[in-house]
Amino acid sequence: MVKALTAAAVAAFTSVAAAARCQNLTIPVSVSARNGNFKLANPTNAIDATNFALNMARQGHNYTDEILDGYNTVSGDYNISATYCEPDAGPGNVLQVCTHGIGFDRSYWDFSYNNYNYSYVRDAVDQHGYSTFTWDRLGIGMSSLFQDPINEGQLWIETAALRYLTEGLRNQQIQGISAQFQKIVHVGHSFGSSQSYALTAMDPTISDGIVLTGFSQNGTFASQFVLGSNFIIANTNAALAKYPTGYLAPSSAVGVHIDFFAPGDFDPQVLQVAYMTGQPVTPGEILTLTGASASPNSFGGPVLVVTGERDTPYCGGDCLATGDPSLASIPAASKMFFPNAQNFNASITPGAGHGLNLQYSHPITYNTIFSYLSQNGLSAQ
Repeated sequence: MVKALTAAAVAAFTSVAAAARCQNLTIPVSVSARNGNFKLANPTNAIDATNFALNMARQGHNYTDEILDGYNTVSGDYNISATYCEPDAGPGNVLQVCTHGIGFDRSYWDFSYNNYNYSYVRDAVDQHGYSTFTWDRLGIGMSSLFQDPINEGQLWIETAALRYLTEGLRNQQIQGISAQFQKIVHVGHSFGSSQSYALTAMDPTISDGIVLTGFSQNGTFASQFVLGSNFIIANTNAALAKYPTGYLAPSSAVGVHIDFFAPGDFDPQVLQVAYMTGQPVTPGEILTLTGASASPNSFGGPVLVVTGERDTPYCGGDCLATGDPSLASIPAASKMFFPNAQNFNASITPGAGHGLNLQYSHPITYNTIFSYLSQNGLSAQ
């Protein structure tokens, strides 16, 4: 019965969104970025993958710095796969550009299990009147894949793609989307939050508000995520066979559980669907995971950070254990990185893990986001 349910869940998960008005897009982008040049051989087997994780997690060492050998400009022409949704009544005044994190593709934002009960897009569009733009990050899903998972597939080139898309959306230059939006909000999850952070650090005027979910500026606990994944070479999993050798993926649902799901706050069937439809990560993404958020950001708009209380990679499993009575939570420390932010707020979703959208507690997370946007001049109406 479990296998039958899982198959049905995956079939439902891959169906096209039925509510509101949505269209899938393929968008050509030409981007370049200053990527790190890492002295690392491409991992080709499980031993290589595990050794990489062990090196990343070694206390007292910064493996990224140890193997960094200068920088190279990486340029390319790529295709981005995306979905644009708007209310039946027409586009809202505010567009949300949603960037998923590691382990997922854009379906993280429109998770179809249980009749889209977990869908952030459905809530944003149907209940609050926003238009949404979700995309498979460069190198993931139906977007162009990286042929060099180490020195091409990094945060910087992906952020360049996000910038290209944002400018196109702002200037009505994305074919298939004719609406002109008064404001654009960037919503990220995990690595997608890091990219939203990097984007607004590069150009503080490019966004009208940012929502960083599954995020903090504390990189101390990232090793728990890397080790917990129990990585294998992604294309040894039949579901991920299209990915070039070097991409990494969890070896089982246990790794996904450790990384994303908090005890008592998830449906076991959702965990299985998340594993079976999950997407891999490049070593280059892991090596550049925390670099962008280490520097201050001069963005002057509203900034909301929402992280689960039991988040593993950004809080070590307890976001409230700060060791400092004056600091309410680990994500609250991000305030010092936004000296110009308008009404910075850090919110902790009780009992939630890193994969906020897939927890039982997701309505709390969503309500926090929509209330904050409404209170800060970013409602869709």
